[in-house]
Amino acid sequence: MATQKIYELGDQPPLGTVPEEMYAQLIRQDRFGEPVKGFQIERVPVPELRPDDVLVYVMAAGINYNNVWASLGLPIDVIKGREREGDKTGFHIGGSDASGIVYAVGSAVTNLKVGDRVVTHCGSWDADDPHVKSGGDPMYAASFRIWGYETNWGSFAQFTRVQAHQCVPKPQHLTWEASAAYMLVGATAYRMLMGWPPHQVEKDDVVLIWGGAGGLGCQAIQIAAARGAIPVAVISGEEKHDFCVKLGAKGTINRKKFDHWGMMPHWKDNEAYGKWLKGARAFGAAIWEVVGARKSPRLVFEHPGEDTVPTSIFVCDTGGMVVICAGTTGYNAVADLRYLWMRQKRFQGSHFANDEQATALNDLVLAKKVDPCLSRTGEFKEIPTVHQAMYENRHPHGNMACLVGAPRTGLGVGE
Repeated sequence: MATQKIYELGDQPPLGTVPEEMYAQLIRQDRFGEPVKGFQIERVPVPELRPDDVLVYVMAAGINYNNVWASLGLPIDVIKGREREGDKTGFHIGGSDASGIVYAVGSAVTNLKVGDRVVTHCGSWDADDPHVKSGGDPMYAASFRIWGYETNWGSFAQFTRVQAHQCVPKPQHLTWEASAAYMLVGATAYRMLMGWPPHQVEKDDVVLIWGGAGGLGCQAIQIAAARGAIPVAVISGEEKHDFCVKLGAKGTINRKKFDHWGMMPHWKDNEAYGKWLKGARAFGAAIWEVVGARKSPRLVFEHPGEDTVPTSIFVCDTGGMVVICAGTTGYNAVADLRYLWMRQKRFQGSHFANDEQATALNDLVLAKKVDPCLSRTGEFKEIPTVHQAMYENRHPHGNMACLVGAPRTGLGVGE
């Protein structure tokens, strides 16, 4: 039983003590817009638990682009979407990455207890969903939602409500803030590289990784390197080269040295198509130069989308796969299908990860084979400005987090 109605930020309640209210960074529909305006700190009730839920006292929260979208109200209004499903809260508490301490467990939870130190992944689903009950991959279930984006009660609050299966052990060698920074991007990268047999990363495979210095890319480089593959990172500036190589990349390619990006010209336009083809071939030759042999990528790790997919499909090796999880430059991808079917390449969509894949990624972190690449840590009050930096593409290499319950950086090692 809580001894007070709310605890101030940084004033951690006694273990297992759950107050009535908490502070949270809220988004409401009447202030949809850029993150510096969309997020505001408010007092709200601590969420009630359902049988399969756990309540986690959030020590730190990871920052991802999905809650830039939530603040903008675009491409979807997440609050309106939940209202159609019966949610009447009228607000959104985002945050799809967290590290923290279990403070309460639902009546059906058997794998966790109060006091456990955990990291949360963002895949949630209804355990009674017919697809899940039949043993299917929950990622294909109609009830699948991204916690802290499509669902409410994310990590930008003192307490977060998650399903018990979302929790994995916190790496003891990491701080709270580093532990909060890797799971969404890391598990997404793991499924992309390991979740689509027979196109799983193997020893000596060349893996082309777009955005090698970004949150996704820095995880993909390390996963590929841990498998004994040959990661080749695409970057936007030479200042990112050393960062990628230290993570395990064989080398880097500066995309700004090429000018054929964007929608591919129509194949009937001989002059324009010829110019594009020359650029794509030069990019492929740059891959061979990094690798040190005429060896093309068996896997291409895609997320820019519209500007790069034509080249990704072209340079992918015969029988290889382009796997994509986003479209940060646009959603209309045009490709020369002759190179797809004649050389029997695969173009595969991928979205986050299931429990097994999130656990496998966490095991790599526990084994110190994958580092979170934490580059910036903000305070709880800075959640709006950190998202604004991401919105304006002013964020640093790697991943970011903000403190919530942790009173300062550097804590949590050994826990």
